[in-house]
Amino acid sequence: MELPINPIAIGVAAVAALLIGSVWYNPKMGLGNAWMRESGMTKEKMKGGNMGIIFGLALVFAVMLNFLLMQFTNHQWGALGMIGGDPENAKASFEAFMADYGHAHRSFGHGALHGGIFGVFGALPIIGTIALFERKSAKYIFINAGYWIVTLAVMGGILCTWH
Repeated sequence: MELPINPIAIGVAAVAALLIGSVWYNPKMGLGNAWMRESGMTKEKMKGGNMGIIFGLALVFAVMLNFLLMQFTNHQWGALGMIGGDPENAKASFEAFMADYGHAHRSFGHGALHGGIFGVFGALPIIGTIALFERKSAKYIFINAGYWIVTLAVMGGILCTWH
């Protein structure tokens, strides 16, 4: 039986998160100036820190997020969960079910829809709650949550399409 996700898609979707961020937070192309102002970031602070570690960990975190996100974008994981995750011990009906529905709802649009919903109901409340206690502005919330909603939509599309 084919797994409902190509593991390479997890890495590609993680790289997409960094690429989207490079545009979204870029002062010349995206919302970088507004984000810097709302977050209290300065050009001096931007120069500090080890960029290899920052981008490396951002990539690792995106990979981790993709393992969770694929559970929301690929319905076939639900079928695997119903049999305890081991297709070898499943009844014959599982194989028949997967033959009929193993590629159902596996489009970029479907994954993007679920990824965007995950962003609205996952990322937005988390970022919003943290920002409220840090006394950040609504603009700060919407800049960061907007990034994650768009990014999760793209990552969800990649994860759902690639099989």
